[in-house]
Amino acid sequence: MKSLVAYYSRTNTTKKLAESIANSVNADIEEVKPKVNYQGKIGFARGGKDALQAKIVDLEDLKYDPADYDVVYLGAPVWAGKAANPLISYIKQNEGKFSNVKFFITAGGEGFDGALKQLEEATTKPQKTLSLTTKEVKKDLFEDKLNSFVE
Repeated sequence: MKSLVAYYSRTNTTKKLAESIANSVNADIEEVKPKVNYQGKIGFARGGKDALQAKIVDLEDLKYDPADYDVVYLGAPVWAGKAANPLISYIKQNEGKFSNVKFFITAGGEGFDGALKQLEEATTKPQKTLSLTTKEVKKDLFEDKLNSFVE
């Protein structure tokens, strides 16, 4: 089965999880890079505001077409109770190209349900979901959950 892991990560937490998933399923990996700067304290505030407004942002050029894959793993951090808008922008840019998806999200502690609902509304019902806290990812406390997610 041909798999793609597409993700956005502001602090490298979601990136770490994305790389673990890609390694587990031998998938291609696509880092979604917005043209908007979300780094630092100002970027953090901008990200929360943009997420609440569901703002679609321009992205850097993408390497892979999700329509070429049997399953696409979509990952993002939670921003203000929603999926980070660079990933939502990626989904909108590739509308109609997702048939089998799995969602993975990271958060400091809450907001998982709102982010998952938003991702499902933007794409399709996922085969599986994985929600991990920043602590679980940073301390590598997710192997069992990861194994269940990718099987």
